[in-house]
Amino acid sequence: MPDDARLAVGNTLRIPRSELRFRATRAGGPGGQHVNTSSTRVELWWHPATSTALSEGQRALLLARLAARLDSEGWLRLVDAGSRSQHRNRETVTDRFIALLAQALRPRKARKKTRIPPAERRKRIETKRQRALVKRLRGKVRGDE
Repeated sequence: MPDDARLAVGNTLRIPRSELRFRATRAGGPGGQHVNTSSTRVELWWHPATSTALSEGQRALLLARLAARLDSEGWLRLVDAGSRSQHRNRETVTDRFIALLAQALRPRKARKKTRIPPAERRKRIETKRQRALVKRLRGKVRGDE
């Protein structure tokens, strides 16, 4: 398959363009009569669960990280209607698709456990004591004190 028939996502993943479904519809918003007669809004549809380009690990990772963006049947849908050109909207939505997958497949940094230093802990407790004293002194004044 020629290289232009696949989308490069990072260094390792190549998604066949044949797995992507594009649909052009009429866009809303400004544009006068042009917007009422031309289908410039582009929808990109992709089904990660059936993609042949993904390894099982990549598939599980994508399904977990993109779960909020998938519909009930497991389709990922991206839409772009920013331009008056269907071709430009198609390029834009494809670029967003590549960026979304690259970001979802990027390994997360492991969190380093940190501790509050003992001096900082003592300082915080002392500040609380000072604040408590200020509030206590704002109370009612008694005769002997």
